[in-house]
This record gives sequence, structure tokens and C-alpha cells, in this order.
Amino acid sequence: MSASRSYHRIVVKLGTSVLTGGTPHLNRPRIIDLVRQCAALHAQGCEVIVCTSGAIAAGRERLGFPSLPATITTKQMLAAVGQSRLMHTWERFFEIYGVPVGQVLLTREDVEDRPRFLNARDTLRTLLEHRIIPVINENDAVATAEIKVGDNDNLSALVAVLAEADALFLLTDQPGLFTADPRLNPEAELIAEVHTIDDALRQLAGGSGTSLGTGGMLTKLEAADTARRAGADVVIASGHLENVVTRLAKGEALGTRFPALDTPLESRKRWLFAGPTPVGTLCVDAGATKALLKKGSSLLPSGITAIEGDFQRGDPVHIANEELTPIARGIVRYSAAELSRIRGCHSSAIADRLGYAYGPVAVHRNDLILL
Repeated sequence: MSASRSYHRIVVKLGTSVLTGGTPHLNRPRIIDLVRQCAALHAQGCEVIVCTSGAIAAGRERLGFPSLPATITTKQMLAAVGQSRLMHTWERFFEIYGVPVGQVLLTREDVEDRPRFLNARDTLRTLLEHRIIPVINENDAVATAEIKVGDNDNLSALVAVLAEADALFLLTDQPGLFTADPRLNPEAELIAEVHTIDDALRQLAGGSGTSLGTGGMLTKLEAADTARRAGADVVIASGHLENVVTRLAKGEALGTRFPALDTPLESRKRWLFAGPTPVGTLCVDAGATKALLKKGSSLLPSGITAIEGDFQRGDPVHIANEELTPIARGIVRYSAAELSRIRGCHSSAIADRLGYAYGPVAVHRNDLILL
């Protein structure tokens, strides 16, 4: 990796093996050190999202490590006990550096259901806009086998998609991906960079590496494939390296890197251009047309003159000028019914008309392509 490469919006995934140091207990000095690194990036203007494992481990610790059957309900119980304890640990340690945090618990349904996806995305955006570090975990206390993401590697990849991150750091107890299992083969070599994830590479990844967590190298490959397709560089590295988070953020070549297939913006706009057929049309006035075409602006409700179609928030729509010629395509932040009530009005009046607001724009510039 180029030493000049640096990242702005980063998802840091911390496995149970990193947070416990391979012991049954949360390793609090290690967690404080990770917090110090994340807080340093935050102070430099980076946007950091922490995707944490460890709720079940924290629950076991709190209950004195009872011998329990490995059932879903038992894990849900341990997570229910441990989640607040884990979150309190993060909150207390970030407070040392004066950094506020916000807890977000997710299940796969929150990502697969479009309205919930948009709500989760907006929550992350708002937290980041207010300089709050989101601390994310799977909602193990209520998740069932059908809706569980299954491991925090894949959860962190979905978070990278939600947050439109430009980097995902998967920190584990291994230095990265090797040509063979380094625990069994002393001649195994670290793979510095991966451009193609195929069956041969998955064979190398093998199974789960530790009994403390649910993820192994194979799930990290799955996560890397998801996140890089959404425009994020992915790095698998040891969470025990000195200053690993800040060094990776500056672009230092550590672990195994999976370069993004596109930037987040390019990936989203490719989807807009080649993805679902628009289900409605927003007609806009001359001022809005000029702002879109000449100034690279977002579309505000004040510029909308007419609405065609019955679409929902998050649907793709055409944007047409006064001659009804399509000039752009974008993702709407309000439904057709909502836009009918706020079209032509100033953004500051949205909440008064609807009783709520999803932001000041009808279509954000980052969710829009010119035709």
C-alpha cells in the first residue's frame, strides 16, 4: 500500500480475540489503547465507526463464566447481560478523551429492509455529522438464527456499506491472510494484497480461528468482498500491533489489503445508472435545473414544480426540466406523498408541513447522476 494513502471515514472492526487478548476476560488496557488511537484520528478530523464484538464474552465475565449450553437463547441471555457492560466500557474510555459515542445495535433485517436501511444510514450520518463515534454491535439479545448476520466481520462490511466508508479495518489475532495456515506451516507467507477473491483463496482461509469469537478468516474474506464492492479499501491486520489503527489510517502497508473496486461515490452512481428503473418523475423549475447542471447542487423541495408516480423514500426517480426532458436520475429522500406536501417550499418549512424531516434536500447530490 502506498504510504501516501490516507482515509477519512473508517470502520474499525474489533474481534473478540483482540478485545480479550485471547483470555476469557475483556482486556481493558488493550481497549483503552484502541480507544486512544480512534480518538487521535477523531481529533484529526477523521470519521471513525467502531464495530465491536465482545458482548457475549462480557456477559460470561459478568456471570462468573458459567458452564452453559451453546444455544441461541443462552447466547441471547449472555449478550443481554454483556451488551450494556461492553457499551459502558467503550463510553467510559472514550470519555477520557472527551469523545462522545452512540450505541447502534443492528440485525440483518435492518440492512435488507429498505426503510430500515435508510433509517440506519441516516442515524450513522447524523452521528458522524455531530462528531459522535458510533459503536456498533449485532443485536444478539433479540436476533434469531434467521435474521442474525452471524458474525461481526460481515456486520462490519454491511456497516461500511451503510456508512459509505472508504476503509474497513478488520482487526484480529492474525497478522493477515497467509499462503497456508501459519499455525501449521512455518513456511506460510503473508499475502500483502489481494485483487481477486476466488475459490482457491477461500480454501486458504479455512475455518474459524478461535473459540472465543464466531468469525474466522473465511468470514473476513466474505466481508472484504462485500465492502470492496461498495467502494471501501479493506485491510485484515493484527489488532495487537502497536498503533495499528492510526498506522492503517495513514496508509501504512500492514496485514493484507483488498483494494476497493470503486470509490463509494462511483459505486453508488454506477448503481443509479445501471440499477433499478426509476418509478417516478420530479419536474423542476429553471432555477433548480441550472443549480443541478451548472453548480453540482442537490435538489431542494423549493425547485420541484410537479410530481409523477407513486414512489417511496429511497426509490430511484427521474428529474425532468420544464420541457419534461429527463436531466438527471436520483434517489429520493421523501415519498411522493411527502414531496406533494412540501414541493415549492423552503427547506426550513419541511418539518412544519410534515411534522418531521429527513433533511433539507429532496435528492442529495451524492445520490444523483446527470444524464
